[in-house]
Amino acid sequence: MISVEQLTASVAEHGEGPVWCDRWPGLRWVDMLAGDVLELDSGTGEVRRFPVGTVAAALRPHAETGVVLALERRFALADDEFEQITPLPELWSDPGIRMNDGGCDPQGRFHCGSMAYAETPGAGALYRLNLDASVDVELTDVTISNGLAWSPDGTTAYYADTPTHRVDAFDYSPECGLSHRRTAIRIPAEHGSPDGLTVDAEGTVWVALWGGSAVHRYSPDGNLLDIVHLPVSQVTACTFGGPTHTDLYITTSRQGIDPATQPAAGAVFRASPGVTGQPTLPYRGAI
Repeated sequence: MISVEQLTASVAEHGEGPVWCDRWPGLRWVDMLAGDVLELDSGTGEVRRFPVGTVAAALRPHAETGVVLALERRFALADDEFEQITPLPELWSDPGIRMNDGGCDPQGRFHCGSMAYAETPGAGALYRLNLDASVDVELTDVTISNGLAWSPDGTTAYYADTPTHRVDAFDYSPECGLSHRRTAIRIPAEHGSPDGLTVDAEGTVWVALWGGSAVHRYSPDGNLLDIVHLPVSQVTACTFGGPTHTDLYITTSRQGIDPATQPAAGAVFRASPGVTGQPTLPYRGAI
């Protein structure tokens, strides 16, 4: 049994995208539709909010200083305290589409995918913010673009389009990007739907299960290895952090949840799974 502790109160309506960076006071994640980046101070337990003025879909640290953000319809750069946010050009004009989740590749490019607010099938895409701040479209015909993370050797990327109930693997190279898409993990509907994910230092894949009250750990060939049980149903994302990257941080959502039935929904949890995660891959583009 993997032990789990609740670290915060129900602080987020829709908590997502946890990120660990050693130069920050502690974990950062987003209250996505509220438009806030949240920070948990590891020393004091205090939770701070940084409003970004629009949807706060995802963030990653810059390799040197500051952060890269995915906002509602564009990328942006910010300083570490979010006192100055520099939006990049809007990628689309349709107000019914928003960014959702992403991550950086081993070369330091930031990828983030989109979805329709109405969850319209095929309305989303996966975008890549390059080191020169140009943007490429990597995938189209996406419904709910979610977790994206790389294997320890950097040659495989794992990706979830939530309604497919799969985690797909891609071959990855700096020159060709994502290629040779195939199914790596199949998740039965009764276990929930794949949301955010992370890959540990052993190459196994940890998948947050929306509607499943759990995070599952899978081998690269799709075998279920471990289960982290949560006291809330809408488990959104997970990442490794802490001084030795041995803590698994888990975000959750309280959207549409009666707080009397799940008072901890919207909290952040921490598990001790007995394995080590990979350090967060940063953005390495121009700032």
